[in-house]
Amino acid sequence: MKATPMKAPAAARLLARRIVRHQDRWTVELHVRGTACRSVNEHGQDARATTGPFLALVGEEHRRNFALWHEEDKARAPDATDAEVARVKRNIDRFNQQRNDLIERLDEQIAGMLEARHVRARPGAPWNSETPGSIIDRLSILSLKVHHMREQTERKGVAAEHVRKSRARLAVLRRQRADLAAALRELLTDLLAGRKQMKLYRQFKMYNDPSMNPAIYGARKQGKLESLPYHGWLLRRRM
Repeated sequence: MKATPMKAPAAARLLARRIVRHQDRWTVELHVRGTACRSVNEHGQDARATTGPFLALVGEEHRRNFALWHEEDKARAPDATDAEVARVKRNIDRFNQQRNDLIERLDEQIAGMLEARHVRARPGAPWNSETPGSIIDRLSILSLKVHHMREQTERKGVAAEHVRKSRARLAVLRRQRADLAAALRELLTDLLAGRKQMKLYRQFKMYNDPSMNPAIYGARKQGKLESLPYHGWLLRRRM
């Protein structure tokens, strides 16, 4: 006997809840494993084995935000040398490009889900300027903010005012995240019911495109890039 597909509100509620729950779990697990960038790929293999393809993709995107967060910390270390800051900046560029690519892939997956359910938007249905993938990305960042702000509320040896301020900020972050999760749930409900159109938007990060950034294609003509790890990655990404 064929299973009856869930109605739009129930399906949207379940998906939004699972996204938030998994992001929080991954935030904790990634911090337990350490902040080394290699954990991005290592943890990704574990996630694919325990979740479906869509949530695994949510996890891949979340791990890029995790990596970005800790690279940004390194860039602001008072004792960081110019060479270390330059290396971190290139890591940030690479992770940020991967993050944007994954946001687009999340939107493609959602568009595919709608097609698989034979959902057709009503004539004249409006659309969101912010896509589901972009909201999922913001929820990911808020999961990290909540985690780190909670750490500040538990710090020892700091002024009571610091703890008080951190607790107030933590409450604000939690409220913002709950509001954003509700917005995702409502958008998914509208998309599944055909009340809104699903549109795919492209970022086109020109500064990471070797054919469009003059600082890159100019140097490429002189044969200066292929041997450099960061620019070699850009060239391979373009191919």
